[in-house]
Amino acid sequence: MFKDTQIKILVIFFLIGLILISGLGLYYTETYNEILITTNSNTQNYEIIMQKIEQVKQVTISALVTLGVVCLIAGIFISKSIVSPIKKLVKSAERIANGESVELVPINEKRKKRRNDVDELVNAFSIMTAELKQNLNETTRQKRQIETILLHMTDGIIAFNMEGKIILINPAATRNLSIMPEDDNFDKIFSKYDNELNMEKIIYLENWTSQNTQIQVKDKYLKLLFAPFKDENDRPAGIIVVIQDITEHVKLDNMRKEFIADVSHELKTPITSIMGYADTLMESEYDKEMQTKFLGVIGTEARRMAKLVTDLLSLSKFDRGQINVEKEEFDLGNLVKQCQEKLQIEIDKKEIEVECFVTANVPNVYAEKDGIERVVINILTNSIKYTNEKGTIKIYVGFVYNDAYIKIIDNGIGIPEDDLNRIFERFYRVDKARTRKMGGSGLGLSIAKEILDRNNGTIDIKSVYGEGTEVVIRIPTKGEKN
Repeated sequence: MFKDTQIKILVIFFLIGLILISGLGLYYTETYNEILITTNSNTQNYEIIMQKIEQVKQVTISALVTLGVVCLIAGIFISKSIVSPIKKLVKSAERIANGESVELVPINEKRKKRRNDVDELVNAFSIMTAELKQNLNETTRQKRQIETILLHMTDGIIAFNMEGKIILINPAATRNLSIMPEDDNFDKIFSKYDNELNMEKIIYLENWTSQNTQIQVKDKYLKLLFAPFKDENDRPAGIIVVIQDITEHVKLDNMRKEFIADVSHELKTPITSIMGYADTLMESEYDKEMQTKFLGVIGTEARRMAKLVTDLLSLSKFDRGQINVEKEEFDLGNLVKQCQEKLQIEIDKKEIEVECFVTANVPNVYAEKDGIERVVINILTNSIKYTNEKGTIKIYVGFVYNDAYIKIIDNGIGIPEDDLNRIFERFYRVDKARTRKMGGSGLGLSIAKEILDRNNGTIDIKSVYGEGTEVVIRIPTKGEKN
């Protein structure tokens, strides 16, 4: 490439000189020819003019030869002083671009070798190119790191310029806000959630302080943080929006509020009954039978309140991990039969038929015996409560894979399908009025699940409303002992 350029320069230089010299030669030759035509050929002037014409030709030829020599010398000078260093510079740049190392000659060595200033420029440019490549590699690495972080962030990030156009967005933001391809600016994205949101207010009226907003998108709750950013001249350049999915936080907060309301109500009801009957007894005189009746109600409500407080304390201990789990080996079939015997009075009151089947090859389980007993009694109590008189309850104790299981099936009132996914929530009851009347607090299943979780067990409930319920409890066997 550079060789062709050198030849082109020399050719152009030579042609320009050739045209100038030839033009001047022709000009003087024509001038003398005109003079010769108008002059008598026998005169002395004729010979003088012919001599002039001959001299012009000789001078022209000499000028052309001199031009050729000058072009040759210029070509050599251009090649050594300009083209050769540039070729070296390009080769060095190509080697650096290909990742090869370039040996740079120190300036003092060049001076010793009497290199010219162009070689020094080549060396300086090579150093600059190497540093530039290093900086570009570092910039590329940082850019990829940022892209990876944005790609895998659970929080959404959107950046808008001053015109409201999106200049950066990550998948989490697209997913959380359900952004469509046509939603390409600030107003289209946020106007459908909050009409008061606009860039001018956030940038200019908030004195560059961040602004928090909470919106609901379908079944999700999102927290938006708007933060303006500036350019290198400290002028407004756009807005960064951070989108956080706080759905779980909102649900937990609602559950906390509901929990507090339920506890207050559950405690208020027995306290009100106790206070009412106690005040009645103190204000009036009643016979022995009426006093016994009132005291019985007071005792029932007091026990109900004590059970509620005990359950709450148990859950509190579970949450704080303050209960020491003491596991042991025991026969699950015998434990289930003992639980059935403890509830036999309740079973006989409703004339419920209970059948218990224990497989012969069920190995011992390794768990917290008192806790598992509490779970079984809780599930059996629920089956007895919600099974109509003269109903049936079947209990199966068996072994599958590495777990022993207890299956309790009743033909009671059942649980609606919409309530099945919430029955393990604290204080959640399918029919609050009926459950409260039967003495339930809504904490039994929550406690059962907590006990099974810390014993590496599981509980699964299936039910058809109006037909009955099936509860399956799995507990690790002796083989699971650590």
